[in-house]
Amino acid sequence: MQFSSSLLENAVNEFAKLPGIGKKTALRLVLHLLKQESEDVQHFSEVVSRMRSEIKFCQRCHNVADADICSICANSLRKQEMICVVENIRDVIALESTQQYSGTYHVLGGVISPLDGVGPNQLNIDTLVHRVQKEETAEVIFALSPTIQGDTTIYYIQKKLPAATKVTTIARGIAFGGELEYADEMTLARSLQNRLPVDSYVSSR
Repeated sequence: MQFSSSLLENAVNEFAKLPGIGKKTALRLVLHLLKQESEDVQHFSEVVSRMRSEIKFCQRCHNVADADICSICANSLRKQEMICVVENIRDVIALESTQQYSGTYHVLGGVISPLDGVGPNQLNIDTLVHRVQKEETAEVIFALSPTIQGDTTIYYIQKKLPAATKVTTIARGIAFGGELEYADEMTLARSLQNRLPVDSYVSSR
């Protein structure tokens, strides 16, 4: 890809560093910005810069926040005695979009993966254990990806939690609308193990 301007090329190269953005998409975005008013582009850059410099992480759950405590933890209407443990901030956004969960969260920042050099000490596990002990949490819900790494992380954390704490995980099985023949063996096995009474399934639809 040849450029007549080094400024244009540099901008394209920076946009192309974003995940899921190739050189062609980056060029389209940069050319779009060139068509905008200079004030709009200036505002765009200021918003991104301010986000990066001023954003905080909740001291309680490690979610993104504008203050020391995020809006979810600060919400008195949420069930503070219930914690949903997730891998990253994207998972919090995904679960919140369902509007079906009214508790709080705890962002681990990843999962235990020795092959990738990620151990327990690199995750927000100790703060979770301390939080459960201090706040006398009633239930910890694990909403981690159904992988070996996710299951290993659940097993490790569960052993460190107080015995009286109720520990659950989100249901795993065949996706609604999915074809049975295309499901992998592990998914089918989990679906059989976690089968539900037909009455409860039909009534929840």
